[in-house]
Amino acid sequence: MSGHSKWATTKHKKAVIDAKRGKLFAKLIKNIEVAARTGGGDPDGNPTLYDAIQKAKKSSVPNKNIDSAVKRGAGLEAGGADYQTIMYEGYGPNGVAVLIECLTDNRNRAASDVRVAMTRNGGSMADPGSVSYLFNRKGVVIVPKGEDGKLTEDDVLGAVLDAGAEEVNDLGESFEVISEATDLVAVRTALVDAGIDYDSAEASFVPTMQVQLDEEGARKIFKLIDALDDSDDVQNVFANFDVSDEVMAKVEA
Repeated sequence: MSGHSKWATTKHKKAVIDAKRGKLFAKLIKNIEVAARTGGGDPDGNPTLYDAIQKAKKSSVPNKNIDSAVKRGAGLEAGGADYQTIMYEGYGPNGVAVLIECLTDNRNRAASDVRVAMTRNGGSMADPGSVSYLFNRKGVVIVPKGEDGKLTEDDVLGAVLDAGAEEVNDLGESFEVISEATDLVAVRTALVDAGIDYDSAEASFVPTMQVQLDEEGARKIFKLIDALDDSDDVQNVFANFDVSDEVMAKVEA
């Protein structure tokens, strides 16, 4: 997913420093709260919580906010909301398949936000199951190349191959390690054991086929995804597009 992943990485960098920081923090904290509620408040015994905490720390979320979220989720502190995960499916411009993962305490608000963002940006909602079959649930770990760029694809591959990794993709400034979702913890642990730092590790939806986009198509789909991301209830957006490096450069310019 070269273009898509590169775009996500760039966007992540910008998100950490721009005005949406508060919004990003809120989503990462919600993730922690839900993980703690589902699997308990001990990160050592709850890999999903461990990864949610790591991701929040990488994005500079203050430790006290992280600790509070864990306590709320584990029921040790008042104020936790009853969040539900809901998946919406739809099509964006150029027939791009879109999966929208919401974490919400208000289903009606989430549905309304998603529908408005889709229809205003050239998208349309689809029936459950009509889009999701185009994606597989996979474990995705993003590994930065580091300041010196000495880390090679072979280094990463050597560390994760026996742990169940299926492929390693070069995204420019980082590597993307794909595995079965069930092997995510093993892959993450193998990287740590090999002394390799990683940015994020999470179960994700990876497309089985991709729609190649030109500059105009890329701008439209990025605008749609940004509109969806603007909703506090939308946690993740997955889409089956690919953008070449040349087109990506034009869009970023």
